[in-house]
This record gives sequence, C-alpha cells and structure tokens, in this order.
Amino acid sequence: MTSSSVLADQPKNWQLGFQDPASTGMESIVWFHDYMLLPVTTAITVFVLFLILYACVKFRASKNKVASTTSHNTTIEVLWTLIPCLILIVLAVPSFKLLYEQDTIPKADITIKAVGYQWYWGYEYPDENIGFDSYMVDEKDLKANQPRLLTVDNEIYVPVNKVVKVLITANDVLHAWALPSFGVKRDAIPGRINETWFKAEKTGTFYGQCSELCGIKHAFMPITVNVVTEDEYATWLKDAKQKFALEDTSSNIKVVKNEIKKLN
Repeated sequence: MTSSSVLADQPKNWQLGFQDPASTGMESIVWFHDYMLLPVTTAITVFVLFLILYACVKFRASKNKVASTTSHNTTIEVLWTLIPCLILIVLAVPSFKLLYEQDTIPKADITIKAVGYQWYWGYEYPDENIGFDSYMVDEKDLKANQPRLLTVDNEIYVPVNKVVKVLITANDVLHAWALPSFGVKRDAIPGRINETWFKAEKTGTFYGQCSELCGIKHAFMPITVNVVTEDEYATWLKDAKQKFALEDTSSNIKVVKNEIKKLN
C-alpha cells in the first residue's frame, strides 16, 4: 500500500466535529447532523436567546412600575406544546431511517469477533480460523508517524468495499468497540454478543478506542483497522493463517465422542 493512500483517520488537535467519514453509514450520520440537527438546534438557540433578550428589555422593572397579573396565555401554551412536537416528528423520520440502516446487517463478506479484555482487544476471524490479541504500543516503542495511544502491535485487516460484520463481546467488564470514521460504536458485554457492521469505501488506516469506562487502563485500549485492496488482504490473510492460526479442536472432539460411544 503506497503512503499516499494511507489516511490516518484519528482525532486532531483542536478538532471540531466528526472525523472524515470512510463508510456510507458514517456519511449518513454526518448528513443527519449537519443538515438536520445543526440547523434545528441553531434556530432554537437563536429563538430562545431572542425571547430572553426581549423579555429582559420589555419587562424590565424600570419600565413596568406595576407588575402584570397575567397568569397564562392559552395560545402561547398551545404553540409551545405543538411546535416542539412537530419538530420532533420532522427529526424522527430520518433518525429512524438511519437507525434501521445501522441495525440491519447486509450479507457479510467477512466476519470478525472482537473481545474486550482488561485492557486490550482480542480478535478472531471465525471463517479463517485465525485469532490474535491486540495491545497498545508503548510511547517509547513508537515508530515514525505512529500516533500515540492509538497504535497497536497486531492490527485488523479488511478489504475495501466489502461488508464486514463485527461480533462484539467482553471477557470481564463492560467495554465498547468504537470506530468514529465508520460510524460504529457497540457495547461489549460479558455473556452477550452484540453485532454491528461497516463497509469501508477507501483504503487507509483508521483508529478507534474503547468508549466505555472499563477501569484504570480504559484509555489504553486502542483499535486499529487497516483497509486494503483485495490483493493486499489476500497476502495478509495468507501470512496470518500461519502466524495466528487457532488450534483446530474438531478432530479432538470427534475422538472424544467415539471414545464415549465405546464406553457405552
């Protein structure tokens, strides 16, 4: 992978707003935020500020020597009930659509299982029978252009433009697997498997972190995903099957079952 194609999507100093989207899911989130939530919240904030300033000027004590005895206004009360309801209805339509897209997982090309531990991530590719642990690299061991607190020793590799399904759980306490550039965040709960998905639309290196307060080293559970071409993924997978191969217990299970049958 050439250096020009590498996009280190990670938090920037003094950054405002979201990281650049690298998936359709994150693009939908950014659109909803920028063109729905932001205009509505800005309009409401300006309107409320205007009402406060208007009330301060019009109803100041120096201008109103005798206080008004008005207790309510039916028209205003109806309006301030109906208008927020209408605003919420308008926001609900694209919001429900976005939630549906996130929770409806398409047919997966690749499945990855992410397990949260105190304090690192473990990964498995069940279809490929490989698995590995992913620890943060200490600052003293960082190489050039490797970001602090985000670099790991064993990175996830996925091919570009493929649907990746992620099964998420935890071994001890609550964690959360989050990748901002992909619009992904799911809790990792012991004894339960949550699932999410993403489809990266560009190659590069993308970073995330555990987003659930999980203990003293919560800040040291980074996530690094390398999105590569299909050829590069095939090359990595070939090496990974030798380096990270899981023990195949299926033959042992068959032997145990046969021995039990003999005993019976």
